[in-house]
Amino acid sequence: MSSRNCEFCKIQSGEYNTEFLFEDHRVVAFKDINPQAPVHILIIPRDHFDSLKQINDEALIGHLFTAAKTVAEKLGLTDHRLVINTGPQAGQSVFHLHLHLLGGRYLGWPPG
Repeated sequence: MSSRNCEFCKIQSGEYNTEFLFEDHRVVAFKDINPQAPVHILIIPRDHFDSLKQINDEALIGHLFTAAKTVAEKLGLTDHRLVINTGPQAGQSVFHLHLHLLGGRYLGWPPG
């Protein structure tokens, strides 16, 4: 998918009126429109990568996790789960790299 057709690229560029819980020059975080837990936040890079398979930027990967930590602290989450789905069989439905921050209830194991 080209970045101009990507819904997450449109969100991060401001094309939609989306409230960001966190944003800086590399990433943005916003509520998932189909939440799987009481708290379900997506953290995405501003640059388009279809999935984790496309990225070699260790600093950006670390930055996604640092942003997730910041958002969790802002929301008062002491217990939470971070998930990156890579590919359709793993549950990736939007092909723009994104990190899920889930919390606000007991999250059983194994998932799925």
